[in-house]
Amino acid sequence: MPEISANLRLNLTGAEAEPALRSRRYRAAIDMAAYADAQGFSSVNVEEHHVAENGWLPSPLTMAAAIAARTEHCSIGVMALLVTLYDPIRLAEDIAVVDLLSAGRLNFIAGMGYRDIEFHIANKPFDDRGAWMDHVLETLLKAWGDEPFEYKGRRVNVTPKPYTRPHPFFLVGGMSKPAARRAARLGLPFAPPVADPELEAYYFAQCEHYATTGFTHSPPADFSVLFIHEDPDQAWEELGPYLLNEAVEYSSWKTASVKRPLEFSSDSIEALRAEQRYEIITPAECLARHREREDFFAAIHPLIGGMPLDEAWRCLHAYTEQVLAPLRAEQEQ
Repeated sequence: MPEISANLRLNLTGAEAEPALRSRRYRAAIDMAAYADAQGFSSVNVEEHHVAENGWLPSPLTMAAAIAARTEHCSIGVMALLVTLYDPIRLAEDIAVVDLLSAGRLNFIAGMGYRDIEFHIANKPFDDRGAWMDHVLETLLKAWGDEPFEYKGRRVNVTPKPYTRPHPFFLVGGMSKPAARRAARLGLPFAPPVADPELEAYYFAQCEHYATTGFTHSPPADFSVLFIHEDPDQAWEELGPYLLNEAVEYSSWKTASVKRPLEFSSDSIEALRAEQRYEIITPAECLARHREREDFFAAIHPLIGGMPLDEAWRCLHAYTEQVLAPLRAEQEQ
């Protein structure tokens, strides 16, 4: 049996307004990451969005550093890191520090971003975001190199250097030909959020043009985020509003020409359930999916949309005890 792909998703949506409760949720997320790592999860992923009405995680590298300090084995992903919202030298330093803390377990998708309000609050150029993306990525790659380089008229040598050589692993996100061309020109893998054979073919043609090599990676067509519960009907009735909370917030950012796999066009729990992008399934059903598909990727999302912590822990324990444990036992036979 191949490696079991179990991912813990932590994006801290639906965070409480009261500071003590919000602190408790953030600390619970780190506890869950440590628990997932001890139980054999392959990865823990965080995300980045700003000024979200429901409290989406805005500081993924800070969270990644905290996770690195409490884990030993799992990869730590930022899906995606909005690199255009940062000063590139400071970003190179921060990523290098997290890469060192995690002994090379950090990875990320470099996202350009599409919400003008996020560029506004970061004081970065929304209208020139493509050129700024080029500048940031080029600066990161130079900063992580062994030699000093020219930056705005002066020679600089950015330290510390990261653990991973020649640089921390990352992919370039995007859903356009300029994004594919950017990845190919820099010799970096390309990660469209939705599989697009025509765009992927363009990426490989650009790799040939620039004499670089790479690969593409996209979520499977049937990708969904999962909440594990013994009684999905009851869970949808009682807990469905938390899933809807996240789905509606994310979908409110819909932007023309930007394809996103978890977009939702309703405010109905019934419609959300029918769409099957956010799913509540039993441990037995999740176990069956792992057994039936070697490429099954379990994106477990226990804290979704402000989920009560006791329910979130129940979800995580159900997956580890009733899904991962049997699969591990089968591997050992």
